[in-house]
Amino acid sequence: MELPPKLGDSLDLYERYLRAERNLSAHTVRAYVSDLVDLLEHARRAGARTLDDVDLQMLRSWLAKQQTLGKSRTTVARRATAARVFSAWAMKSGLSSTDPAARLHSPKAHRRLPVALSTSETDEVLTSLTTTADAGDPCARRDLALLELLYATGIRVGELVSLDLDDIDADRRVVRVFGKGRKERSVPYGVPASRALRDWIAGGRPHLVGPRSGPAVFLGLRGGRIDARTVREVVHRRLRELDGVPDTGPHGLRHTAATHLLEGGADLRSVQELLGHASLATTQIYTHVSAERLRSAYEQAHPRA
Repeated sequence: MELPPKLGDSLDLYERYLRAERNLSAHTVRAYVSDLVDLLEHARRAGARTLDDVDLQMLRSWLAKQQTLGKSRTTVARRATAARVFSAWAMKSGLSSTDPAARLHSPKAHRRLPVALSTSETDEVLTSLTTTADAGDPCARRDLALLELLYATGIRVGELVSLDLDDIDADRRVVRVFGKGRKERSVPYGVPASRALRDWIAGGRPHLVGPRSGPAVFLGLRGGRIDARTVREVVHRRLRELDGVPDTGPHGLRHTAATHLLEGGADLRSVQELLGHASLATTQIYTHVSAERLRSAYEQAHPRA
């Protein structure tokens, strides 16, 4: 059933706000809008016809329903955040006279330690793939280049697939990426990634290039710009080729890069800049990862652990 006109109009305006003013990715906008559709449907069934009809009790009953349906703490926390941001925007925009979600609380999401490969596991994966790439297989050269770049820079998979050829400064070994909110940053990479990129662009990419390639750095088998789903499949497949290596995806390589940087002595602020985190608090989870790995090594090695 359709939403009442004033609720539906407010949702349309908010979606346009997220796209035009917040400049969020299509995926993020879809996630926010999906949460709000669920909220406004709940409000409609409770009798709301305008945003002023949505009160704190209605919002709390919506979150309680999420828990009844078995939604995870992370999902409930995310949806509560979506409600708070929307409610604040609605009042600021004059669509609502109050901000009922300002006092809306939710359970804190469990923060899991991300999976990170060890240095030796990472070396094993990249060395094995280098042997295959040296044989001249274009796909192996591409896969090596994208794995090397993901690990060297810690960039997001969406940032990787958006790379164009002129975003790479081969002389300075720096790649320009556009992160969340289209915020631009430059990220350095090392010699192995530089070598893999050079071999892919000069010796592998020409074998896959086609009319739809444009300036994209990484291409799919049909010659178009590679998509995030294909990159995830590539990373999982390449890691599964070696026994004993944790099965993870591009985000796992991002975690791995951050963890290894901190373990190597990089300061938290520098890692924040490299990863493109808006808040230092987001980067601080990696200090917990390193501490956990240190404790694990201690317990295994110390005779009186």
